[in-house]
Amino acid sequence: MSSSPFSPIFSVLFLALFFSSSRASFFPAGSSSFSRRSILREISSDGKNEKRVEKADYGVELNATNFDAILKDTPATYAIVEFFAHWCPACRNYKPHYEKVARLFNGADAVHPGIILMTRVDCALKINTNLCDKFSVGHYPMLLWGPPSKFVGATWEPKQENSEIRSIDDGRTADRLLNWINKQMGSSYALDDEKYENEHLQTNASDPGQIARAIYDVEEATSTAFDIIFTHKIKAETRASLIKFLQLLVAHHPSKRCRKGSGDILVNFDDIYPSEILSTNDAQSIGDGKEKGLQNMQICGKEVPRGYWMFCRGSSNQTRGFSCGLWVLFHSLSVRVEDGESQMAFTAICDFIHNFFVCEECRQHFYGMCLSVSNPFKRTMDFVLWLWNAHNKVNKRLMKEEASLETGDPKFPKTIWPPKQLCSSCYLSKSSKNGQIEWDNDEVFKFLVSYYGGTLVTLYKDKELLGDSEGNKAPIEDLAATTNAIVVPIGAALAIAVASCGFGALAWCWRSRQKNRKQRRSWN
Repeated sequence: MSSSPFSPIFSVLFLALFFSSSRASFFPAGSSSFSRRSILREISSDGKNEKRVEKADYGVELNATNFDAILKDTPATYAIVEFFAHWCPACRNYKPHYEKVARLFNGADAVHPGIILMTRVDCALKINTNLCDKFSVGHYPMLLWGPPSKFVGATWEPKQENSEIRSIDDGRTADRLLNWINKQMGSSYALDDEKYENEHLQTNASDPGQIARAIYDVEEATSTAFDIIFTHKIKAETRASLIKFLQLLVAHHPSKRCRKGSGDILVNFDDIYPSEILSTNDAQSIGDGKEKGLQNMQICGKEVPRGYWMFCRGSSNQTRGFSCGLWVLFHSLSVRVEDGESQMAFTAICDFIHNFFVCEECRQHFYGMCLSVSNPFKRTMDFVLWLWNAHNKVNKRLMKEEASLETGDPKFPKTIWPPKQLCSSCYLSKSSKNGQIEWDNDEVFKFLVSYYGGTLVTLYKDKELLGDSEGNKAPIEDLAATTNAIVVPIGAALAIAVASCGFGALAWCWRSRQKNRKQRRSWN
């Protein structure tokens, strides 16, 4: 009597159900038998649904090759890692619950971005066997919670004491998982929250630590600005001002990855936009292909833009955001230049706005303030205070316009800055007649240097150490430069020692050296 042709199929399905419910008793944590997780990886759904297009998941898929890098680099304060197996029926049934919560925190349309990074690791894939072993995965699905950096190069045991990584023991449904999160954070998030709900925005102006979150907005604004520039064809007459601004970013951008990306663009700029071509009638011919070359260079790294704002997030999609991030970038640049560089930095920013900022009215107003400066800046303090005063002039003008047109952000109304809550010593007096404020410029300067210098780059992580995949530790300042730090490799290292060397010469020196190295590699 011959056996039924369906019996092997039923046997495989039985094994799948059996392993999904009994895995922990067969393969204890730390066992080399974890490689058997992949035993059912070839099981599929008979191929009928292979062409079905599914919407992108909110939960970020991690594996052993990107686990440390993504968790090390995220701006989120906390992370959740779900360990699962793609063949596990319970995992498949749990995924919609996990996705409902991930929708709130992940992706460009996140309701509450930059707070929790929700991720998933498929332990049924051989590539993840050792990773799942390290975190003692004993059942599916298993959820762990903790600061993202604590997962980097780490191991975890269920009974491990004094660990900041915790097992989520009550997250079987979306409601229960979100309730668990709310208890941990003292928050009141709900599954039906929608984007830009005002009650969840942080608006406490008296908390100076909030500016630390803006390091990510500075990266976002830098990336957005250059996307706009590369979309609009660069002309011969604007080429020099763009190079000058890139030189400023190479020397003084507060983010290390933006400094590196700016340097990469600067090194390759002559190849992509040769001045002799831009000055002829053939300029159009280099348009699309060359611009794509620059666009592919990603000035602040492959993770940027992220698609959302943190410190600069408004109460609607139309407010704050890019303009806020750009102002923070300019202020952070101003406090990092040396006295001898202040005039060059002023010129670089003014020319950048004049040639590349696409909001016409804003561009004209800002450049008008630039033209009103009659004497060159000789001190960093003078440049810093000029930019601060210009920003307040813009705010005062917009306060009136937005009040009359009702176009302002009600949660973040324009105001004269800084408020007394942030810097009471900045205020000498305020006229009761015309509302004019008498400022203590020395105190204002000290505040700006601290706020846009040291405080900006703390990254709201209290200077904790991040680890790499080998367990080595690197200070958090690897992502952001301390005030007045100039991190430019090779030739610039020598130039830094020369006190009179401005950022233009410094960046030029580095750029030339890098181009020479590039040419030598091509010859070899």
